Amino acid sequence: MSYRIIRKTVGILLLAILFSAAFYPPIQNYVQIPDEVAVFEGQSFEVPSSVSVLKMDNDSIETEAASSQLLTGKSASKSELVLGANGIPFRSVDVTVHPELKVIPSGQSIGVRVQTNGVLVVGHHILDTNAGKKSPGEESGIQVGDAILKMDGLNISEIKEIQPLVQKAGENNESILFEIKRDGKTIEKKLKPIKRDDDENYQLGLYIRDSAAGVGTLTFYEPKSKKYGALGHVISDMETKEPIEVSDGEIIYSDVTSIEKGLTGEPGEKLARFSKDSHILGNITNNTDFGIFGKLHGDIRSNQNMEPMEVGLAQQVKEGPAEILTVVDGEEVQRFDIEIVSSTPQKGPATKGMVIKVTDEDLLNKTGGIVQGMSGSPIIQNDRIIGAVTHVFVNDPSSGYGCHIEWMLRDADISLDNKSELNEAS
Repeated sequence: MSYRIIRKTVGILLLAILFSAAFYPPIQNYVQIPDEVAVFEGQSFEVPSSVSVLKMDNDSIETEAASSQLLTGKSASKSELVLGANGIPFRSVDVTVHPELKVIPSGQSIGVRVQTNGVLVVGHHILDTNAGKKSPGEESGIQVGDAILKMDGLNISEIKEIQPLVQKAGENNESILFEIKRDGKTIEKKLKPIKRDDDENYQLGLYIRDSAAGVGTLTFYEPKSKKYGALGHVISDMETKEPIEVSDGEIIYSDVTSIEKGLTGEPGEKLARFSKDSHILGNITNNTDFGIFGKLHGDIRSNQNMEPMEVGLAQQVKEGPAEILTVVDGEEVQRFDIEIVSSTPQKGPATKGMVIKVTDEDLLNKTGGIVQGMSGSPIIQNDRIIGAVTHVFVNDPSSGYGCHIEWMLRDADISLDNKSELNEAS
């Protein structure tokens, strides 16, 4: 047998051994052990059965009597576990135990009203003049998506503040100095108003907006601080598709009046109206990739009588059954079955942390799956709130994305590591 044949045979055997080893349970368990684990006080995590804990650098973690493989966080701390087999160490795991944190999941349908920071430019208006068709706004370099903050040094927050300044500048044949915000930077532009042939009013040649409104779902609130999170995704202007920078806003109760059922290629929608009493539920202080956030003005009304619930972090989410809380008729919050198809443990903020699928026949019959207005519906698994519904798959309305709850907690200014802020007066 030649040397080349021997070398080839040995190579094939080694590849076969390596391939088989990948399916060997102890090796599979080793690969699945994370470098970091995070839980809350009182929550447990499991060590694979083929390994054992050889060393623990403090006593903030205890072993449950029923199983040497089930460990429970006793007190807030950071610890290091050394894992091994047959007394031989081979892996260390950093364990963070956060202070106990519970929030109340909601699912309540809400109306959302926001006031923009400045006045948002949503289009260019072409004017018929003696000199032809013109748009002073476009010619000056003001772009769709720009926020007008000041005109000639005066702060602008509402559309009604603009026309008197425009008319005065036009009558005096003067230009206006605009201070605008674009891509996080403040820049200046000059613009001279003009008149149309058939109008005595001077104009800028811009379409503008100073507010936006819509409906969504309240995800959770913290009962002591009254801080809340909703929607699970950013509010963007419907024309510019740019995130709206919020200067002020409020959430109010809303009633779901009907459902436009989702179909393949056509997302459905909750049709809702603001409640007749227009009772303001809370303010809006922040609009981020993970939703809107602020403080509630009081307790919310809900037929669920939900008690504070444990938070489940991304690494605690399991593929399999879960539930969502949402409204499909009136103000009644209902539970519906879903499946967690996949979940990605994340070390940094990312909006598409989970893929979910509606399995509840009642919800599928009523809505076709996930519809617009359902964004923010809390996701519950193993009696823990783990995230919120965020987007629907256009080609499969029964499925969509969810975000992990820790990123919403962060943007709600609820720290995983600090209890003191939760003791504020409501």
